[in-house]
Amino acid sequence: MRRTIAAVESVDRSEPGHSEPRIRSVEPPALRTEFSFMLPRGYVDGSGTLHRSGVMRLATARDELVPLRDDRVRENPAYLSVVLLARVITRLGTIEDIHAGMVEDFFASDLAFLQDLYKRVNAEGHTRAAITCPSCRHDFDIDLAGGALRSSSPGSSSPGES
Repeated sequence: MRRTIAAVESVDRSEPGHSEPRIRSVEPPALRTEFSFMLPRGYVDGSGTLHRSGVMRLATARDELVPLRDDRVRENPAYLSVVLLARVITRLGTIEDIHAGMVEDFFASDLAFLQDLYKRVNAEGHTRAAITCPSCRHDFDIDLAGGALRSSSPGSSSPGES
């Protein structure tokens, strides 16, 4: 079932024939369930191929509950993030079968990056952060998943943005 939200348009009541507000249907924003990312260093597979780009999906309740029954997590609670990331990363470069053994071989900086990304997409639903340049005090939005910087000034956009 598709849900819509009714919105009321403001109407200039001084115009003849416009005494009542017009009601229009507005679609709610689409739920984003997958987030592309670029690892700071990258994963090197057994053949020496470097994989940096990937996709992480939103976690489900099952994703957070199932690892709690894993013996590796019971023995070492810090292992929870390894198992969790293996469940929600759907692709890394050309690899689509992500498993905990692979995540164990990530560089520490990549693991920290993915843990932060996991928190952001599952708590906030996006990968953006607002920052201010300490020198010029200009506000920017940065995509922490590896995207380009964008100015948050009105009317400005990055190349390729519409």
